[in-house]
Amino acid sequence: MKYAKVLATGGRVPDRVVKNSFFDYLIEDADTWIFSRTGIRERRFAGEDEATSDSATAAALRALEAGKIDPLSLNCIIVATSTPDMTLPPTACMVQKNIGATNAFAFDMNAVCSGFVYAVEAADNFIKSGKYDRILVIGADTYSKMLDFQDKSTCPLFGDGAGALILEATDERTGILHTHIESDGSRWDLIKVPSSGSRKPITPETIALRENTFKMAGRSVYTFATDVIPKLIAQVCDGVGIQPDELDFIIPHQANSRIIDVITKKTGIPGEKILLNLDRYGNTAAASVGLALDENLRNGVIREGNLVLMMGFGGGLSWGGILIRI
Repeated sequence: MKYAKVLATGGRVPDRVVKNSFFDYLIEDADTWIFSRTGIRERRFAGEDEATSDSATAAALRALEAGKIDPLSLNCIIVATSTPDMTLPPTACMVQKNIGATNAFAFDMNAVCSGFVYAVEAADNFIKSGKYDRILVIGADTYSKMLDFQDKSTCPLFGDGAGALILEATDERTGILHTHIESDGSRWDLIKVPSSGSRKPITPETIALRENTFKMAGRSVYTFATDVIPKLIAQVCDGVGIQPDELDFIIPHQANSRIIDVITKKTGIPGEKILLNLDRYGNTAAASVGLALDENLRNGVIREGNLVLMMGFGGGLSWGGILIRI
């Protein structure tokens, strides 16, 4: 049986730092208001001429450099994003061109904030099939380009960035040990951009109504996340016959510190095992898990042999977990 081991990671955030005080036009004492509700202090916004493929390419190049990997050795590139450069073609094909991975096939995956975990699930199964040996997965989003900056309940939450992971086939029982992903389409309308596709194309009227911007039923999403994530931790651990306290680290989707607080209380997992960069980057959607993984590998917090559970949850509604032995 083949396993998918972690070969290298990379991450990238834009240069522009946007502190909570940026939102003082919308909220009195925005820093206190935002931090007390979310745990966010600042985030990064892309420049006017920057798109998702730019961040995705930069993260990919960092991963290739870290692993001293020839891009020609890649078999596949998956870009998880809900903010592609364009509706078509796939952003992954732009990244393929940018990094010179001419021997790979490339495609996008949209599972919103669960996208990175879903893409790693797909890559793992490609490798287990025995047909592919080396796959690049990137989670990348540029939510600053689609936020409603008059909606204080959503616009302070998000930042831009990309996280990349290169997986390679191995016969050793290491790397990805177990996965579990789910979705609940009955609640698709809790997170959406109403005017953005064939159901309701963008028109001057929908722009005037701000229907071409991100919408979220925050309270319902909070209830969803705090319900499914503790169950997900138990399901993934049960899949390999371990207890949650045997995990070295958990990397959750970086959405809101209040959600994380509830998860630690429900599971009893100590807060120091949960790795966060939410305070500095905000919610980077599909990028968040990959960014945190790369950051904590590079700074030495995550070490070889550690058991790490990566989790995503978001639009769809969708959620999932990946257990990795580094």
